[in-house]
Amino acid sequence: MTATVPDVEATAAAGVTPRLGRSPRRPGRASVRRSPVKNRMGYLFVSGYTVLMLVFGVFPALYALVLSVTTIDGSFAGFDNFAKVLGDYRFLPAVGHVAVYLVIWLVSLLVLVVLLALVVHAIRIRWLSNASRFIFYIPGALAGASSVMLWLFVLDPSVSPVGWLLEAFGFESFVQTINPANLPVVFTVIAFWTGAGGWIVIMYGALNNIPEEVMEAAKIDGANAVQTAVRIQLPMMKKWIAYMGIMSLAAGTQLFVEPQLLSQASNAVVANDYSLNQLAYLYAFQQNDFNGSAAISILLLVIALALSAFFVARGGLFEKD
Repeated sequence: MTATVPDVEATAAAGVTPRLGRSPRRPGRASVRRSPVKNRMGYLFVSGYTVLMLVFGVFPALYALVLSVTTIDGSFAGFDNFAKVLGDYRFLPAVGHVAVYLVIWLVSLLVLVVLLALVVHAIRIRWLSNASRFIFYIPGALAGASSVMLWLFVLDPSVSPVGWLLEAFGFESFVQTINPANLPVVFTVIAFWTGAGGWIVIMYGALNNIPEEVMEAAKIDGANAVQTAVRIQLPMMKKWIAYMGIMSLAAGTQLFVEPQLLSQASNAVVANDYSLNQLAYLYAFQQNDFNGSAAISILLLVIALALSAFFVARGGLFEKD
């Protein structure tokens, strides 16, 4: 409780000098100090991730960078390895394949995941909302390779449970379904089926973090569901959407398992150098050129970092509210 003027005069009359020059402490303004124990625990939790990031992320990237600018005997090569892979007739087609896939994949993911999360969040029947999130999440529990093996059967009209749908699109055989012109859409469907469910759950959690007072104010102002989503929910989910874009972009540039298994299952109807990761694999393990493989990896890293920086800047991922 702050002292009033009569309190100060009474204190002076009693022969006690009041403590002047200090503003009274306001309730709720006390400084918060972290205890040394909490600081140590925070460092302990972060250290595990830091060690893993260094061992499996930073150090391998630095090693790949060294390989990319040296020759097989360890001498300095400058940009010769990069010039070699950039001049490879297989490089630009692989870039085009991955680029087309990324565009279709990221656009469909950002639009459909956010839309489905808004729909699930709008369901007010608790058991139905829980069941919807569970159904969406189930495919993500499968490992990537096993998921692709499952899709080998789904994409074959003769044994697929959705063979009637494939035939409706004019696909009468497995080879017709995995025609190279169809592969970006095929890989998008596989990736969406495998990974979208987890992102829907994450976006649902982001929607739950929007203050209830804000949603109530929108209702009082007469905003309908679409207006609320466009003007309130989407802007307040911007950081989470940017985070989803960055992580999905990083995964998409590493396209390897899907085309590799389809190539083996189709007797090379799908080329074994379809993606950049496959091309890097061929350089390393068929041509015994680890330096060229490292150069492709560094180029992939630079492209992924540049695109991730775009998502960070546009999504305000590190901005404080």
